[in-house]
Amino acid sequence: MTLKIGIARETAPGERRVAVTPETCKKLVAAGAQVCIERGSGAGAHFPDRTYEEAGATLVDATEAAIADADAVLCVQPPPATAIAAMKTGAALVGTLQPQADAARGEAIVQRGVVAFPLERLPRTTRAQAMDVLSSQAGMAGYKAVLIAASLAPRFFPMLTTAAGTIRPSKVLVIGAGVAGLQAIATARRLGAQVEGFDVRPETREQIQSLGGRFLDLGVSAAGEGGYARQLTDEERAEQQRRLGEHLKNVDVIVCTAAVPGRPAPKIVSAAMVGGMKPGSVVVDLAAETGGNCELTRPGETDDHGGVVVAGPLNLASQGAQHASEMYARNVFNFMQLLLKDGAIGFDWEDELLSKTVWPERS
Repeated sequence: MTLKIGIARETAPGERRVAVTPETCKKLVAAGAQVCIERGSGAGAHFPDRTYEEAGATLVDATEAAIADADAVLCVQPPPATAIAAMKTGAALVGTLQPQADAARGEAIVQRGVVAFPLERLPRTTRAQAMDVLSSQAGMAGYKAVLIAASLAPRFFPMLTTAAGTIRPSKVLVIGAGVAGLQAIATARRLGAQVEGFDVRPETREQIQSLGGRFLDLGVSAAGEGGYARQLTDEERAEQQRRLGEHLKNVDVIVCTAAVPGRPAPKIVSAAMVGGMKPGSVVVDLAAETGGNCELTRPGETDDHGGVVVAGPLNLASQGAQHASEMYARNVFNFMQLLLKDGAIGFDWEDELLSKTVWPERS
């Protein structure tokens, strides 16, 4: 019996990415799978239906037709509970699923007996790098965030020498030096700005400097386990806030990217700090989806606060849907390699990439 892989159209508002591109579709077909995809699934990322047909996919007209008898369903954002309920028992569901964020979704996964692999739970190991959707999508988000900041700022980013005199470069501060933050630093540098990077993990200093940024040292370290930051004490946070507030008075653009997995985004930029910034300054908060690093951020909104613009864009990776989809689909294909066993789906629970990613956790 032929292994069937199903892909339905994404239903989340504004989502333009797709979990399988014609490139990875061709690879899945070559691996012996029948790829069944709902028409229009790749349109938002500019992959026409005909390119999937040319890659060997079977196109269908409805979500249920794509997933009802699929052995594995691949997605970008989690499908609605009704779609999960239409999957067959024992099928694998692979994507950024966030099962604990929605009770109905989590219950549907359990009740239907679906084997869910939320890729945001993937261990951050060297072997998993080729499957790391959080990193690949964060890179696009960091890039887009700087372009948004440049469009909102009433200034040039680079230094310009003109007949009307010299224009000084903008001063850009990137808060958080994960994948999104480092991409933001690199992009702002390419646009010619003076760039600083701030992170409470001291080991990020060399990464920031390697991209041409200056490491902003506020004298507070929050080095934690696994490359993530630990929570600051009240005293440490107060000192960090005081020093940061003083520094922001001379910054033109802030790009916020700091996040702690599974928790609300840390509040780093207070309303008082924004109030102390120069009119015409811009804050772009990538952490808006989990509450924002800036106290004034409103998810999905762009607001003016006394001449300082605070933007909280959502799902920035989707704004670069074509390249974001290409990276995401390769991540998913690489993960699927762990499941494909002799032309069928198999689960090797001795493999930590499977056992630590699957939800609910297996006892």
